[in-house]
Amino acid sequence: MKIGVPKEIKPQEFRVGLTPESASALIAQGHEVSIETNAGMGIGVTDADYEAVGAKIAASAADIFDQNEMIIKVKEPQPPEIAMLKPSHLLYTYLHLAPDPEQTKGLVDSGCVAIAYETITDNKGALPLLKPMSEVAGRLSIQAGANFLQKANGGRGILLGGVPGVKPANVVVLGGGIAGTHAAEMAVGLRANVSVFDINVNRLAELDREFRGSIQTVYSTQAALEAALAEADLVIGAVLVQGAKAPHLVKASDLKNMKDGAVMVDIAIDQGGCFETSKATTHAEPVYTIDGVVHYCVANMPGAVPYTSTYALNAATLPHAIALANKGWEKATADNEHLANGLNVIKGKVVHPAVLDALPEFA
Repeated sequence: MKIGVPKEIKPQEFRVGLTPESASALIAQGHEVSIETNAGMGIGVTDADYEAVGAKIAASAADIFDQNEMIIKVKEPQPPEIAMLKPSHLLYTYLHLAPDPEQTKGLVDSGCVAIAYETITDNKGALPLLKPMSEVAGRLSIQAGANFLQKANGGRGILLGGVPGVKPANVVVLGGGIAGTHAAEMAVGLRANVSVFDINVNRLAELDREFRGSIQTVYSTQAALEAALAEADLVIGAVLVQGAKAPHLVKASDLKNMKDGAVMVDIAIDQGGCFETSKATTHAEPVYTIDGVVHYCVANMPGAVPYTSTYALNAATLPHAIALANKGWEKATADNEHLANGLNVIKGKVVHPAVLDALPEFA
């Protein structure tokens, strides 16, 4: 199969769909891999590094889309990329379609087959291709929150861990999944006072054992959350519903009861965000303030650490990429029900149930 990797064009996105090592693995299986020139520069990988493993270098994104069957990316295709998609294309990347009817329409109209990393499952029902980026985003959320809590950056001027004689910051983590757990781990490491909210009591029990009393676990009710928000210095939104739009756990009215200079980081922004007041931001302009509360809603958080993110992501995506290239998408998905769960769009039709629930106009 002919496989193409374009350079990412989403603002401040420095990751790349294939590392040289991954390209080499596909080439070893007999496939042809083309990389757009300078696509790897964001992780310190040159065209020569790709050529050294047998990959071809394409002069432009247009060449990548014109000359290849499978397109491997990191982030969802941007409008100029959607315009280059054809019915002959298999697109393999993050999509996050539920909150994005415009992208969904573009993929439907293109006639391509689109497989989303974030809805591929494993035999435990988990999301293994989302996991590495959730880990990165969870850890980054605390770094970002600590930064914007500084007074010069619009925050309260509070140190997460405090110092002897001064109490630490209150960190509220919404969601005890992968991202939330990694956020809690980082916040505990900085000696903050951490509370994790979830509606899964079994997961709360697991977290209680895992953290050995260094966090508070709270069953999430509206009353409990409202009380915690009023005392919070940093709120991390880490709620995920597989393939679906994230629920709004923090309402606009809740902000009026929060501290001026408190910070909210919405890891769920790719799925629409779990704060009612969330809107996607960029690494260039990451924050805005509503009712005195600083919002950090960068839609590609792991792009801030592209080397770590790219290699972590490739470790998860490569096995399925090889299966798709070796067998073609129809046989590969027929042979693997978990990969089949990644199918979001097939030849003009939206096929993933959670996306259809969020966007019934495509039914």
